Amino acid sequence: MPSFKRIVKMTFRPEEIDNFLEVFRQSSAHIRAFPGCLHLELWRGKRQENVLFTFSKWESEEALENYRHSDLFRNTWAKTKPLFAEKAAAWSVDTLAELIE
Repeated sequence: MPSFKRIVKMTFRPEEIDNFLEVFRQSSAHIRAFPGCLHLELWRGKRQENVLFTFSKWESEEALENYRHSDLFRNTWAKTKPLFAEKAAAWSVDTLAELIE
């Protein structure tokens, strides 16, 4: 079954990273349990520790949009956005090749 993938890059003020990690800890299980969410990861930049990424897989673009219009997203984003050092960037991507061991 094809899935819809989303990558969000977030650059935080260094002093706010722990606050974001707490927001993520509190909300990640709820996001993962949201209808249509198939997978959720949090990544950190190797050389820029204040740059974090979320990688998520969704059943469809519609499932992601349902999440983005939910109270869960609004509440999580309201806690996250004030912690940014710069505006977040997001990409929706398609898999062209997947090589698995």
